[in-house]
Amino acid sequence: MSLRSAFDKIELQLVRVLHTVITERSVSRAAMRLHMTQPAVSAQLKRLRALTGDALLVRSGAGMAPTATALELLAPAERLLQDADELFGERRRKSGFDPSTASLRLRVAASDYLDPLFLPELVAHLQRLSPGVQLDLQPLSAAYDYRVSLARGEVDLVIGNWLEPPAELHLGRLLSDEVVCLVSEKHPLAKANGRGLTVEKYLACQHLAPMPLGAGLPGVIDQHLASLGLTRQISVRSAYFGQLPQMVADSLLVLTTGRLFCSRYLDHLPVKVLRCPVAFPPMAYYQLWHELTHQSVAMRWLREQVREVARSLVARAPLAARVRD
Repeated sequence: MSLRSAFDKIELQLVRVLHTVITERSVSRAAMRLHMTQPAVSAQLKRLRALTGDALLVRSGAGMAPTATALELLAPAERLLQDADELFGERRRKSGFDPSTASLRLRVAASDYLDPLFLPELVAHLQRLSPGVQLDLQPLSAAYDYRVSLARGEVDLVIGNWLEPPAELHLGRLLSDEVVCLVSEKHPLAKANGRGLTVEKYLACQHLAPMPLGAGLPGVIDQHLASLGLTRQISVRSAYFGQLPQMVADSLLVLTTGRLFCSRYLDHLPVKVLRCPVAFPPMAYYQLWHELTHQSVAMRWLREQVREVARSLVARAPLAARVRD
């Protein structure tokens, strides 16, 4: 048997048997520690003797004693088992990441549709818990292929809203939000508190919409309208979602989006939230990640913090967001 073929026949369990037999100096005690039968350990010892060309364990008085070769092999066997534990062991999975002392780079791609306070609060939250972490934030856009970036490991987490998130990615739901209309206080619909706002009148309004996340694809609002056989008149599309409420305040445009986002502007801009006459499903926001980072302790911690910040924002949503009939 060549050295290469002999090496290929060595598995981690065989190294564990070697280490245990040498330290216990007994096949029967080694079998108990390894939760194996004595014949199974004896068979592994026979393999080890053939591989090393040494007896490893010999009779010595009433018991057994390791040979000189066995004692030489003890330290490298122990190092190998420790290295394997570092790679795959439970200890690494549980305690391999300490956010308070960690120094790593986290890369997040996110839309700003969820809440204007979300990203600032996420940054502050992560800074408090893990000041040594570098956080890279980048926007989602039609030109950015987040699925490819996740698969290549170029980004760790993507946050946004989709009617149907990609099936090949892991997802965690962050929150669901009611779809409403944001209009200027000068808008005729605002003056009537939305009374008389029919589906037909809604569709005929001048609408303001964000740029869709997928190139050549409609946004989630227009996807749902299309599924109902409806089409609205979009007068303005903008990639600057955070500026849309100001555009609404200074025009007769109608913005259709989540209530939580709209509520943040009610005390600062002359705008009003109205119920939407079209029956939209709740706007669902998710965090998406690839199998590449699914088992990472650090990435799991990041996802937990994202979820915590989102839930905190929902719990503190202003009561002024409620629509008065």
